[in-house]
Amino acid sequence: MSTDLGTSEGATGRELVHFVTQRTRFALVNNILQHPEQLPSMYELERLNPSVSDATVYKHVQKLIDAGVVEEVALPDDERRQGYPWKFYGLTDDGRRFLDDHNLLEAEETLQRIYETISDKPEKMVKYENAPRPDRD
Repeated sequence: MSTDLGTSEGATGRELVHFVTQRTRFALVNNILQHPEQLPSMYELERLNPSVSDATVYKHVQKLIDAGVVEEVALPDDERRQGYPWKFYGLTDDGRRFLDDHNLLEAEETLQRIYETISDKPEKMVKYENAPRPDRD
């Protein structure tokens, strides 16, 4: 099934809603929405989904990228710092519009408040959470 949001040959809205709301993919979309910058690194996504293998998290992020819902955003070479992530994942403009059109963004503020209450983040996750992120303008 082609799920590219940018083509007329893509999946129907209903198929894409089903695709995006698959349990793991929807959890990843929610993780992106709840992140303070809405640009978590792969490590952060993996830590936020401890019951899912790292390989599965990666696979589902790739599927969301292929569908046009999520994009990989990289820091420019001159802004990268050793020991910090430089690739991040955020919603595309089309992905955000799609989620909004299908009322899948209703809990965005609640998700962000929940994220703020997570008190047992590993030190590396806190470090990564505070890493520089690329501008998306």
